[in-house]
Amino acid sequence: MSNSIWCGEELDLDAYLARIGWEGPLRPDLETLRALHRRHVAAIPFENLEVILGRPVLLDVKALQDKMVAQKRGGYCYEQNSLLAAALERIGFTFSGLGARVRSGSETLRPVTHMALKVEADGEQWLCDVGFGGEGLLEPLPLRDGAEAGQGKWRFGIGREEKDVYVLRTLRSDGWRDLYAVGPEDRFPIDYVLMNHYTSTHPRSPFVSRPIIQQTEPGLRRMFVGSTLATAHPDGSMEQRVVPVEELAEVLRSEFRIELDAADSSTLARVYSSGT
Repeated sequence: MSNSIWCGEELDLDAYLARIGWEGPLRPDLETLRALHRRHVAAIPFENLEVILGRPVLLDVKALQDKMVAQKRGGYCYEQNSLLAAALERIGFTFSGLGARVRSGSETLRPVTHMALKVEADGEQWLCDVGFGGEGLLEPLPLRDGAEAGQGKWRFGIGREEKDVYVLRTLRSDGWRDLYAVGPEDRFPIDYVLMNHYTSTHPRSPFVSRPIIQQTEPGLRRMFVGSTLATAHPDGSMEQRVVPVEELAEVLRSEFRIELDAADSSTLARVYSSGT
């Protein structure tokens, strides 16, 4: 039985580091944190294909390793940030889980369904999040009011609201937009089990009705939602096209480096053709 909160001792750290292309020493400091975050985002895409394929999304470390490290698949927020948390625990960082209400794309109050991490490094607390998808952070951001930083060609900021709520914002062509708001309460793996059940099964969840696959890079964002592949640029311009089913497997491979086996490819094509 695990004796740690995030089961870091169960992680094959060498395999994870190889997956994200890490070389060099590991220390629980800001330099290491930044490099891990940046490499993780670059290597592991955001995707919800397990839900679309009709399988449960598992959050134990073995399942996360099998999927995102050994099979070189991606995952969504609970999977991605839980995998990073296991690595941070192994390396010796002090951190806690956070719960967030997503604000992007809606003015209505949403439930707490997003996972992020608050990590201590070099005397400061940092918002770390490798699982927000298309508009996500490339690197950690100081978790304090007024913090602002350019990451690649994207710009992010933090604002503080009442009751110690912090809001992650991004600068778009028409000004600053809220992405999500995190509360002060520490969250634990069991909390994400409940959030994950809602996100992966509830009929109103955006993740149960269509494929969502995304990747953020320093100079562009690739997003495949439903049947549309889009490439977004920092100036606000975007190219889009509808992907026919016969091109689906190639788009996953070439744009997101996701290669499914024959059975999963066949299942996904069938579901995709049915209108999901």
